[in-house]
Amino acid sequence: MVDQILRDLQDDLGKVKAETAGIMAEEARAQRVYDEAVDEVAKLQSYAEKAVLAGNDDDARAFLQQKQRKAEQVESLKAAYDAAHENSNKMKAMHDHLTQEIQDMYARRDAIKAKLAVAKTQEKINEISSSVDKTKAGMSEFERMEAKVDNMLDTANAMAELNAAEGSVNDLMKKYDEAPSVEVEDELAALKARMGK
Repeated sequence: MVDQILRDLQDDLGKVKAETAGIMAEEARAQRVYDEAVDEVAKLQSYAEKAVLAGNDDDARAFLQQKQRKAEQVESLKAAYDAAHENSNKMKAMHDHLTQEIQDMYARRDAIKAKLAVAKTQEKINEISSSVDKTKAGMSEFERMEAKVDNMLDTANAMAELNAAEGSVNDLMKKYDEAPSVEVEDELAALKARMGK
């Protein structure tokens, strides 16, 4: 979009340049016509002086009358030239100002493109950061599940250990709960007597 705006401005500058050239040409034409009229007045003055030197007052009078008419034209031609000169200066100033603004915009365009590249990079970083946060959440959930399983295993092992301890006491209790037979007890007493125990 920025490039399109600059292309449009370059087109406008081309039109302004063409108009400026036309107005400058009009100024040059107005100056040429004015200068020619001034030269014509000077030439008529010179002929009037030559006619006086030649003693021909009628010719001198005719040259002076023509000079007066031309001098009146010179004033209007001077006003036209002054207006053309002012218009030319205005158009040149507008052209130069527009040219400078477009050059400044080209420099700003490069800055805009650089900012855009940075913004896109920041967006990618933000997306990646969001993905990393999700990954961290998943890892945290994984660690929580692992801790839960470890706790279940520890509980199961503790229960097995308690059950094993309780089983050995029960077995020992069963051993003493069983009453030995009288015959076995008599035989044991006889065996101890023989051995001196």
